[in-house]
Amino acid sequence: MHPDYDHLQQAAKDHLWMHFTRHGSYDHADVPIMVRGEGAYLFDAQGKRYLDGLAGLFVSQLGHGREELAEAAAKQARELAFMPLWSYAHPTAIELAERLAGYAPGDLNRVFFTSGGGEAVESAWKLAKNYFKLTGKPMKHKVISRAIAYHGTTQGALSITGLPLLKQQFEPLVPSTFRVPNTNIYRAAEITGGFLDGSDPEAFGRWAADQIAVAIENEGPDTVAAVFLEPVQNAGGCFPPPPGYFERVREICDEYDVLLVSDEVICAFGRLGYFFGAERFGYQPDIITCAKGITSGYAPLGAMIASDRLMEPFLADKVSFAHGYTFGGHPVSTAVAMKNLDIFEDEKVLENVRDNTDALRATLERLKDLPIVGDVRGDGYFFGIELVKDKDTLESFTSEECERLLYGFVSKQLFAEGLYCRADDRGDPVVQLAPPLVCTQEHFDEMEQILRVVLDKAGSLI
Repeated sequence: MHPDYDHLQQAAKDHLWMHFTRHGSYDHADVPIMVRGEGAYLFDAQGKRYLDGLAGLFVSQLGHGREELAEAAAKQARELAFMPLWSYAHPTAIELAERLAGYAPGDLNRVFFTSGGGEAVESAWKLAKNYFKLTGKPMKHKVISRAIAYHGTTQGALSITGLPLLKQQFEPLVPSTFRVPNTNIYRAAEITGGFLDGSDPEAFGRWAADQIAVAIENEGPDTVAAVFLEPVQNAGGCFPPPPGYFERVREICDEYDVLLVSDEVICAFGRLGYFFGAERFGYQPDIITCAKGITSGYAPLGAMIASDRLMEPFLADKVSFAHGYTFGGHPVSTAVAMKNLDIFEDEKVLENVRDNTDALRATLERLKDLPIVGDVRGDGYFFGIELVKDKDTLESFTSEECERLLYGFVSKQLFAEGLYCRADDRGDPVVQLAPPLVCTQEHFDEMEQILRVVLDKAGSLI
C-alpha cells in the first residue's frame, strides 16, 4: 500500500479532472492509481500487478522502467532544457528530423514537430489548406475521413473524427469534413447494403476505396484538399486494409490532386512491425502524422512528416507556415526519441513484432470458441476482439446491453483480473489489445487466459 494512499484518493476526487472519465463512477469506489511500471507490467498504489495490454495508450513500445530513456532525458535537461523551434533550432531536433526523414517512405523529408498526435493532425490539415492556397488552388480545403475513425480532440482533428457521439457536445465544429465507409470486412454486408458479403476481400477493398472517389466527386474535386486514413483504423476495433485498398486510394488521390494523409499516431514506430504503417502496407502518403511510440511515452512528442513537394512553396522569400507549438520538438523529448530509436535498432524491436504477430493472432483466436467472440482482427501488436450477441447473424448488442455488459462487467472485471486493456463501443463492442512491443508468448498466454475467464462469464450474462 502506498504510504499516502488515503490522501491521494481524496485529492484525486477533489482536484484531478481525468480525461474521458465518468467521475460519478468513483463516488463510492477508489480511483485506480498506478505508481510503478516494470517491463510489460504496471503496479498500483496497493501493490497489485497488471499486464499492460494496451501499452499505456498505444504508447509504451519498449515497456516500463527503461533507465536508458530516463537517463537520456536527464542528460539533455542538464545541457539544454528548453528551446523553441520558432526560427531557431537545437541539435536533437535536427538529428531526429534527419533520422525520421530516413525512415519515412519516399520523399517525406520535412519534419514538423508537435507536442502530440492531435496537434500533428491539426498541423496536417492546416498545411493542406495553406499549400493549396499558395499553389493557386484556394478552394481546396475540405477533408474526407472514414466512419468511426478517431483523429483527435482539438477542434479541427475532432471535426475529422468520424464518431458522432464524441463530437455532438462540442458542436459546431470546423465545417467541411465528410465521411466514407471504413474497412470492417466482418460487417461488409452491413456496410455495403448487401452488395458485398466480405467473402472477396479485394472486391470489398476496391469498393471501400472507390467511395472516396464518390465523395470527392460529390463535393467537387476543386474543393477537396486531403483524405485522412489510418493504416489500421483504431476506433471500432482494429480494421486492417483489404488487399489493394491503399493502392486504389493512392490512384484516386493522384487523379483528383488530393493529399493522402496517413494518420499513424498509433500505427507508427513498430506497432505494425515497421517504423511506419505505410511501409507495412506498401503505399506512399503525402503526409504522415505520428506521436505516441516515438518516445515510448517517456516524454511527449508528435510530428507531421511532409513531402518535399509540400515544403516547396514555403521556401520562397518572405513566406512561412504561420503555425507552431511552444513545446513542439522539445529538446528533452527529441533526445528521448533518439535514444528510443537507438534501442529499437539495437534490440531488433521491429523484428520481434514481425516474428511474433502470427503467434499473438493465433493465441487470441483461441477465444473464438466462446459464443460471445465474433471476430478477432488486427495486425502487428494491435488487435481487436469484437463481441456479438449472435455469431450466426452477427447481431450486436443494444446500447443498454453494452452499458451493462461492456462497461458494467467486462471492463471492470478484466482490470480486476489483472489485465489493463480497452473495452470500447465506439462502433460495435470490442476489446482492444496493443501490448508493449517487447512482449512474447508468455504475455500472450496470460492475456488470453484472463480474457477467456472474463468473456466466458460475460457470455453467460447475456
